[in-house]
Amino acid sequence: MVVRRLQSRRGTSTLGCLVSLALFIGALYYGVHIGQVYLRYFELLDDMRTQAHMDANFSDNEINAHLAAQADSLLGEAPHFQITRAGRRITIQTEYTESVDLPFFKHTFVLRPHAEE
Repeated sequence: MVVRRLQSRRGTSTLGCLVSLALFIGALYYGVHIGQVYLRYFELLDDMRTQAHMDANFSDNEINAHLAAQADSLLGEAPHFQITRAGRRITIQTEYTESVDLPFFKHTFVLRPHAEE
């Protein structure tokens, strides 16, 4: 005769689900805050590429003023933009930092967008 001993496993699946949910919410929280840094980076890079594409129509001062206004609205401060022309080729580059201060994670990102047309 085989005797099976019944053990209660009640609650273990609920605990596993809660742990998984907590990890997912934590990853989402960190991902949103870090993702915002890269979203601003790509918005600025897109604007730099647009300005580099329209290089024949604008002077360096006008390009710099437009990019500074865009960076100020995105970042809260405008980094220095380096605009280089060589014949019909234009290169725009800059460097700036953004800090992310989250629980258990503090990091300063150094971003260097570069556009060339």
